[in-house]
Amino acid sequence: MTCCQDGHYTSTPPPYGYDADRAEEQRRHHDILPFIDDSPSSSPHLSSKSRSSRDTLSSGSLESSKSNECDLEKGLEMRKWVLSGILATEETYLSHLEALLLPMKPLKAAATTSQPVLTVAQIETIFFKVPELYEIHKDFYDALLPRVQQWSHHQRVGDLFQKLAGQLGVYRAFLDNYELAVETAEKCCQANAQFAEISENLKVRSPKDCKETAKTSLEALLYKPVDRVTRSTLVLHDLLKHTPTSHPDHPLLLDALRISQNFLSSINEETTPRRQSMTVKKGENRQLLKDSFMVELVEGARKLRHVFLFTDLLLCAKLKKQIGGKNQQYDSKWYIPLTELTFQGPEEADPLTVPQVPDEELDAIKVKISHLRSEIQKEKRANKGSKVIDRLRKKLCEQESLLLLMSPSMPLRLYNKNNGKSYSFLISSDYERAEWREIIIEQHKKCKTTSLTSMELQMLTSSCLKLQTVHHIPLSTNKDEDESSGLYGFLNVIVHSASGLKQSLNLYCTLEVDSFGFFSNKAKTRVYRYTTEPKWNEEFEIELEGSQTLRLLCYEKSYNKTKQNKEDGDGTDRIMGKGQIPHKIHINKDFTNQRKRSKVPYIVRQCLEEIERRGMEEVGIYRVSGVATDIQALKTAFDTNNKDVSVMMSEMDVNAIAGTLKLYFRELPEPLFTDELYPNFTGGITLSDSVAKESCMLNLLLSLPEPNLVTFLFLLDHLKRVAEKESVNKMSLHNLATVFGPTLLRPAEKDSKIPTNPTQPISMGDSWSQEVMAQVQVLLYFLQLETIPTPDSKRQSILFSTEV
Repeated sequence: MTCCQDGHYTSTPPPYGYDADRAEEQRRHHDILPFIDDSPSSSPHLSSKSRSSRDTLSSGSLESSKSNECDLEKGLEMRKWVLSGILATEETYLSHLEALLLPMKPLKAAATTSQPVLTVAQIETIFFKVPELYEIHKDFYDALLPRVQQWSHHQRVGDLFQKLAGQLGVYRAFLDNYELAVETAEKCCQANAQFAEISENLKVRSPKDCKETAKTSLEALLYKPVDRVTRSTLVLHDLLKHTPTSHPDHPLLLDALRISQNFLSSINEETTPRRQSMTVKKGENRQLLKDSFMVELVEGARKLRHVFLFTDLLLCAKLKKQIGGKNQQYDSKWYIPLTELTFQGPEEADPLTVPQVPDEELDAIKVKISHLRSEIQKEKRANKGSKVIDRLRKKLCEQESLLLLMSPSMPLRLYNKNNGKSYSFLISSDYERAEWREIIIEQHKKCKTTSLTSMELQMLTSSCLKLQTVHHIPLSTNKDEDESSGLYGFLNVIVHSASGLKQSLNLYCTLEVDSFGFFSNKAKTRVYRYTTEPKWNEEFEIELEGSQTLRLLCYEKSYNKTKQNKEDGDGTDRIMGKGQIPHKIHINKDFTNQRKRSKVPYIVRQCLEEIERRGMEEVGIYRVSGVATDIQALKTAFDTNNKDVSVMMSEMDVNAIAGTLKLYFRELPEPLFTDELYPNFTGGITLSDSVAKESCMLNLLLSLPEPNLVTFLFLLDHLKRVAEKESVNKMSLHNLATVFGPTLLRPAEKDSKIPTNPTQPISMGDSWSQEVMAQVQVLLYFLQLETIPTPDSKRQSILFSTEV
């Protein structure tokens, strides 16, 4: 990447990439010199590249020959990327087969004892042909890996795929037995609790790190071979597409594809298992709406519970093993049909007395948590044994659970109209309490009367382990003990005003911030009396302790102390509105030094910050052109390191800021995705197999120079947030990809098929038009990915991005 840390443009502008408003801006800016970068770059990837002039007098035949050679070279290079993706999928598949085989040996050993878990016949039925499948793919992987590692364009792999296709008969036997295997496994789970526990807690190792494991079920693993064999032809199609007909592999791959196609076509469609045909348990119309760990007040004592809100009832359960337990199970404590649930108790109900925990005790727990997190990080850096880290994590979990149990003090009372019983929860956040009330009240209008037998209640409670969306104690979104995932320091917040009220009210606001996994009230404005447009203009300094989100609540103040809110009976002040803002910044006292460390160019950070501040709901943001004179002025300000650039941006039309950002990327001498990797990106996006495509595209992305990667991820996160406002700004992910795709990806000038000055009308069949479509598809692919796993070292620099 040739973008500079100080935001300067480099000395020689390249040809523009395609953009909807590119031609108009090019006409407007033809006389604007690019930003000058006189300072040496601190990174070898950031130095500018001058493009030498090219001799255009070569003969047409020579040019055609060179073009064919270049296309052949690119195709052979893509073969390596396709094969790398196949290796990655093979690693994952082998880890699934290993997990499937892991319980088979001990089950066989136990079958010959006086207390067998399963009979030998049951074991052979459930695991039929799995060992053979593992050996076939282990041999294939072991043979393919060294060939890819010692890669050359003449390397042969076709014989391996031909041999693999010739062993599809093992899959035929597996598929014929599949339904019986699943049926047998389900019956054994119902009859034997020990096997049910084993089948729901199989561990799959991570191919990248053998120490990391994830839990899955036996049924899910048994489906893996089915899924694998149905995608075999897609892999071969991708490989053939990038294998020249003259290559020795081509006839071998064609033969493998023929065998695979014949095999798949011979399978009776009725007997091919599908995901949709899996057994659906009773109660399929009951859906989980919300679940959370909460503190229940039982006879004055705090009890940790997991609460599940379904479409027809609210279930309160207790987790049997809260810490370090491998066999987690829930016990049902009570449930209330939503038709019988109310927040308003009888008039004679006793006031709730909440036992308060001194702040000193809570602070002491927080100190212990911080100390344990530091110790874990220290042990990780020292590469000491996992036993020490596991012991520290157990202590950490104990302290976090204790903090969650002791902290909340805001009551949420529920009543069962049918039997008159009342239940009380303690919550730390009024925001969360309001969320629970709102969703229960809304669902109360839709639900029908329901009741459960003891057996149905037991089945529903057992299913909660699979249905739960909140898996860890406490309710922290932070990753494990990693403190870097939250913010520390002080945040200055200004509460300005509110509008849109239809009647005059007494209004005030409160601010909530998360800390150590739960939210608490941190600040409160004064009450603005009897108005429809309150203007508080109050500033608060809020301490952050691993914080990630800021919440704002607006209340109507009630001065009638005897009047209770009829909805809940707990308070007198009514919430009029609420919202939350995730922290996308890193706070530190010495921000200036951090800004220098950032690998995201200054101009990119400044433009995106201003657009996020006031342009997220601008209709057509990035598509509508800004005023040329404004863009030129802003360009000059960045070029000269003008200290007033922030002030200038705050007074400028947001479309001009968006235009400056696009122009910056477009005028880089080398695009963000680099000339070298461009053909691989546009080739990888055409792969048919989704798993291979993801592996290929992510590997390519991580091959970018670090400044390029960090800058792209920073921009990508921003564009996703823009698309979240699509209903207002009309900018979908596809629209954003259309604007930015040809700007961030474009071929080297010598390879470009885009005409500089087209003299004929442009049609969608033109090669350059297809090239532009490929550029759009590459960016759209990354925009649609939920997460992009990247090394922490590369993600870290994204944090130092926005000044408060």
